[in-house]
Amino acid sequence: MVKTSDEEKILNIIVKTLDDNKAEDVVVIDLEGKTSIAGHMVVASGTSQRHVAALAEHVRLKLKEAGYPSMMEGEEKADWVLLDAYDVIVHIFKPEVREFYSLEKMWSSVKTRSAAN
Repeated sequence: MVKTSDEEKILNIIVKTLDDNKAEDVVVIDLEGKTSIAGHMVVASGTSQRHVAALAEHVRLKLKEAGYPSMMEGEEKADWVLLDAYDVIVHIFKPEVREFYSLEKMWSSVKTRSAAN
């Protein structure tokens, strides 16, 4: 587990980078006390496979620049890219893939917030 202040820094980098690069429908899900896999989950959409891959790469690079390396999966096909950034998990989808998997519905009992708030 990462210290809470690091987790907040990581979360802020992720949300700002997604926003700066025109990600759509960015949602932050607070997982604290609900699961041991992470403290937060970020879900966002890109407009195409290329946009999804670019968003994930921008987030990965910004985290690395800040001293937080991350693991990335799915960038080859880029319908859905997963980034594991310590205590924050990021899912970036094409809209139709996001709708199909409905991660927000799966975690609907957990407190969520729009990244715009």
